[in-house]
Amino acid sequence: MLLPALLFGLLLGTAAPASAHAVLRSSDPADGTVLRTAPRQVTLTFTESVGLLTDSFRIYDPGNRRVRTGPAGHAPGRSDTARVSLPARLATGTYTVAWRVVSADSHPVSGALTFSVGKRTAAPVAPPDPAENRATTALHTIARYLAYLSLALLLGTAAFVAYCRPPATAHLRVPALAGAATLLVSSTALYLLRAPYEEAAAPTTAFSLSALTHTATTRPGVLLLARLALLLLAVAGATLLRTRRLRLPRRATLGTAAVLAVALALTWSASDHASAGIQVPVAIVSSTLHLLAMAAWLGGLAALLWTLRHTPEPAGLPVSVPARFSRLAFVSVTVLVVTGVYQSWRGLGSWQALTDTTYGRTLLAKLAAVTALLLAAACSRTWTARLTRAAIPASASASARVPEPATGPPLPDLPDLPDFPDRPGLPEAPAGPPPAPAVPLRLLRRSVLLEATAAVLVMALTTLLTSTVPGRAATESARTTAAPAAGIPTASVTVIPFDTGAAGGRGKVQITLDPGRVGTNSVEAVIYGPDGGLAAVPELRVTLTLPAQRVGPLDTKVTDRGGYWSAPAFTLPLPGTWTMKATVRVSELDQVTVSAPVRVTR
Repeated sequence: MLLPALLFGLLLGTAAPASAHAVLRSSDPADGTVLRTAPRQVTLTFTESVGLLTDSFRIYDPGNRRVRTGPAGHAPGRSDTARVSLPARLATGTYTVAWRVVSADSHPVSGALTFSVGKRTAAPVAPPDPAENRATTALHTIARYLAYLSLALLLGTAAFVAYCRPPATAHLRVPALAGAATLLVSSTALYLLRAPYEEAAAPTTAFSLSALTHTATTRPGVLLLARLALLLLAVAGATLLRTRRLRLPRRATLGTAAVLAVALALTWSASDHASAGIQVPVAIVSSTLHLLAMAAWLGGLAALLWTLRHTPEPAGLPVSVPARFSRLAFVSVTVLVVTGVYQSWRGLGSWQALTDTTYGRTLLAKLAAVTALLLAAACSRTWTARLTRAAIPASASASARVPEPATGPPLPDLPDLPDFPDRPGLPEAPAGPPPAPAVPLRLLRRSVLLEATAAVLVMALTTLLTSTVPGRAATESARTTAAPAAGIPTASVTVIPFDTGAAGGRGKVQITLDPGRVGTNSVEAVIYGPDGGLAAVPELRVTLTLPAQRVGPLDTKVTDRGGYWSAPAFTLPLPGTWTMKATVRVSELDQVTVSAPVRVTR
């Protein structure tokens, strides 16, 4: 069981950075607009409340120099906005705004936009938001996955012991202690990595005093500290009872364990999807019940598998243990179905988002894994039923009675009959009660192992879902982006420096896609020489490729219009991050091909 868990953790940890959940709904100024006068501030509006970092806004002027701004803050009474004040005077030209905030469900989100004052200029491409640190992202993802897995193991083992009542519980201390220790270590790692994860910094910055104190002031940090405190309190209480050999009443023990389980589950639901969006109180209750039911089923499944592994003889496992777990699993699945349907509706918002968004496609994969898990559970339930039926004749034969006459005098004793060894067909009387039928424990072990393997896959997909933009937010963002902005239509302006290596072979090419969306666009390209003035070149070729969908290269077929190059109609079929390549020939022998990413919206 540890091997697939480790493999899934490594797979998740080395994956691409997870998408955050807060999506930019609008901006003022709007992306790509040209303003007659300089704005006094930049305001971003998101689909949910966001938290601000010490460096949430970085604004660059047309000369690629950083603009000094005021501190970032929220609009009055609007936790879903982020804004920053600008200097009183801004020069004419194009400005780049790079931003990074933390969404309400604890995931950082970043991006960039441009606006122009007076007119668009050939501004150099400003440094975008700092790239995600792969080591930090990998460690954070692995820690989150292990936290989910260990919570299920800890709470599921406790539920299995409390409800299924196995005859021996000493061997179950191993998975319980392993779950508690892993949850403690992974939660500590999540707290230490919180600040580097938000700031896209290296893991080595996790131990700085400023990072630790900053995390303690955020909601995710407070919830992680509460989780650690609950775990330490539970460990201290269990150690005290064990050293003093005290034993609490069963009701008190169950009540304390239930309160602890609910409190631990709340540290997840209060910081993930349920904490943002619509119907937050109902969503937090649903998410908490979903997490507890998942732990009781999947963690209890691991405890049952561990119990079957440590049961050498078929008769050593009472029939009541798998039968009780079957009922526990049925109730857990019922709760999972009800809460899962509600959370899917809340996260998707429409049937179309089920196939058109990453969240919806991941949800479909999880549903397929859950279906496989239910099929394996059905096999386990079948063998459990056979186990129960096989135990009934043995118990019934032990209580069988010899028939007596209903009325009349008692029957006389029959004389002893001699043995007839030479006469076939006369069975000998059994020396004792008939042996109990064999229990199909080996097949039950196999079906439970298959069920546990599918459960690990479900856990991995659940972790991926918590790191994916909900379909409702993604659809709303796409709808907002597709709406035309007021005023001057938006356009995508890309500036790519080039250097052929020859004398006078340096410069930059400015390429404008108007409106920079899916469909028909106009393409205009201007060449600037080393002195910053317009330059003429004998040949220019511009192509676009979408690597994610293996589309392209598509030739824009720009032609020389006497000082600039253009193509009046060029079709972009799909949204996404395209790779724009420009081949510039400055002489008969000197040419160079340069590229840059360009974002195309719906």
